[in-house]
Amino acid sequence: MSLVAEAHGSGLPMLCLPGFSLARSAMVAAMEPAVTASSALRRIYLDLPGTGQSPGGPADSDGVVDWVGDFVDREIGSEPFLIAGWSYGGYLAAALARRRPEQVAGLLLICHGTRILRTDRDVPTAPVVPEDAEWLADVPPDLRAHLSVALGNRTLEAAGRVATVLVAAGTGDEEYLERLRENGYQLSDEGSTMVYPGPTSIIAGRHDYIAGYADQFRALASYPSGSYAALAEAGHYLPFEQPEAFRGLTLDWLARCTAALGVAPLDYPAG
Repeated sequence: MSLVAEAHGSGLPMLCLPGFSLARSAMVAAMEPAVTASSALRRIYLDLPGTGQSPGGPADSDGVVDWVGDFVDREIGSEPFLIAGWSYGGYLAAALARRRPEQVAGLLLICHGTRILRTDRDVPTAPVVPEDAEWLADVPPDLRAHLSVALGNRTLEAAGRVATVLVAAGTGDEEYLERLRENGYQLSDEGSTMVYPGPTSIIAGRHDYIAGYADQFRALASYPSGSYAALAEAGHYLPFEQPEAFRGLTLDWLARCTAALGVAPLDYPAG
């Protein structure tokens, strides 16, 4: 078992988990514009099993969390770390925080899954968008149906940014991922009411027709030091749809994390 990762910077570790079936490059593209100015943050971007350069393996999501936990033990050890997860990565990140509440020093959940089975999710009804809509003009044909549902910021610029990320990150073991989705997607403790006390930020898209925003608001009850934001004109790819707002919310979360740890604030220039 060997998960592949890349690290940027040095200092306080922050483990970053991408969405289902996406390689780590998607999370790099989402997070680096928001945090790259830090001189004291070690951003660790992980290829989850069956994505990017990491092999498939675990039969279910519980096993995936175990693999991520083993990676933490090897690469981070026992020191405190932050964790950021987007979509399925957020689903896993929340699970890791439940398992290691004393070590996880902060939790950033981006358009994250709370009830992972599609039939269980509370999502708004998606509008019907023709696949020849002008804002989809630069999107590859095989991504148009997905982005017509997934995007809330329906502009040519936002759609182009997201399509570029998805094309680059859509590499992996498709057969393994399909088995995982069909047979072991749901975590055994998905319905846990365990409280995680650390600084938490839940960021949702008001027009996220994939994961929704209502389930995420309900999840706030498990995070007494948590904040919640549902951004207008944002969908499931929020970091690329509203990058400036995402950066501001991320920096606010990082400031709360460092304050809770009692360490010096991270060094971010204005702008």
